[in-house]
Amino acid sequence: MISIRGQIARRSLTPGAKLPSIRAVARTMQVSKSTVVEAYDRLAAEGVIRSRPGSGFYSAAPLAPLSLTELAPRLDRAIDPFWVSRQSLEAKDEVLKPGCGWLPSAWMPEAETRRALRSLARTKDMAALTDYGTPLGLASLRQFLSRRMAEQGFEARPDQILLTDSGTQAIDLVCRLLIQPGDVVLVDDPCYFNFLALLRAQQARVVGVPYTPSGPNLDLFEQALARHRPRLYITNSGLHNPTGASLSAGTAHKLLKLAEDHDLIVIEDDIFADFEIESAARLAVLDGLDRVVRIGSFSKTLSAAFRCGYIAARPDWIDNLTDLRIATGFASCRLSEELVFSVLGSSGYRKYLEALRMRLGRAMLGTAARLQSLGLEPWVTPKAGMLLWCKLSDGLDAADVARYALNEGVVLAPGNVFSASQTASGFMRFNVAQCVDDRIFAVIEKAMRQAA
Repeated sequence: MISIRGQIARRSLTPGAKLPSIRAVARTMQVSKSTVVEAYDRLAAEGVIRSRPGSGFYSAAPLAPLSLTELAPRLDRAIDPFWVSRQSLEAKDEVLKPGCGWLPSAWMPEAETRRALRSLARTKDMAALTDYGTPLGLASLRQFLSRRMAEQGFEARPDQILLTDSGTQAIDLVCRLLIQPGDVVLVDDPCYFNFLALLRAQQARVVGVPYTPSGPNLDLFEQALARHRPRLYITNSGLHNPTGASLSAGTAHKLLKLAEDHDLIVIEDDIFADFEIESAARLAVLDGLDRVVRIGSFSKTLSAAFRCGYIAARPDWIDNLTDLRIATGFASCRLSEELVFSVLGSSGYRKYLEALRMRLGRAMLGTAARLQSLGLEPWVTPKAGMLLWCKLSDGLDAADVARYALNEGVVLAPGNVFSASQTASGFMRFNVAQCVDDRIFAVIEKAMRQAA
């Protein structure tokens, strides 16, 4: 059955084509004739094939849509901002993923998550398990986030916080609210590749500004403001993706002054905040949520399975964003929010984060040393987190290395998927938490030799 379905998917078995006889299939597959009869009967019942008495069996399925993935390995797909995500999310368990952007499941807070699931399953409040959430999201979780933001130095009342299904949805909603097709949006170059993909979906014009170890190059940032008059700027301040760098206080102050002078709105994606040992400068803290929108989620440190993110912004924007939230997703996911709130409020989660930061620190040192021994040089030494941005030996194209590695069962993240200007072909991003298997470094070494 699987073989016949595969031939139809590959278009090698077209409608009306005659199938091998039951005897021939049984001999080829080394199974009994009764097994083949049963398989053919099931395919006939599903309408995939049809029987012609006295003649045999014939394909009846319509011509399948052409699928390049059935004709060639995924490594032949164009390496674009969707490439790493699709390779990582669709990869089988045995595939190694040093290019993905999340922790291994074994590194996540399993005990705290299971405890929260058991607690929620025993709740007498069935509304938590069955009802729609409120438009703004679970009040207790928004109050918790409000207190955390106050500890970080800025005020965001619970009614200034909108819960979303993810950090990506948070950015999508803000972009829907604040930009129109054709508007210019500034991004760091390099930046998180899904920023580029999302802005492409919004039909925005994307302009990249070169990133430095302390933040965007301010001279070029100012030039881009004057030349393109952008509406938005999207960035990570703490533990920048993909470089792992952190925004300096001096750069943050100057950037906000430029934003004020040019009426620029800033989206600050703070998804890696819990990885930090010492907090970097935050635009939302310095700005007080005037022209800065802060977003975040819990997929990196808690779970990507129950989806939950948030937006913190001015009250008038939150009101309009709430209407958009209803229009595009109707209501928040109360089940996910209850689970997130339960885990975040536990003492075990705080202990987990402390241990995780230490574990990531060790992984960062070990991975950097192993990569350096292969000729890859870290662009900057991150203060914390899991991302390491490395330069390859001169002349090597990271996309070629990634294609070779994928053929060996290793998903890498080549530099140009992060670059709006396509000027990062000599770089690659590594997730140190996903680099604990020795096979990764052997494959990288081999792939670099083949790409040379």
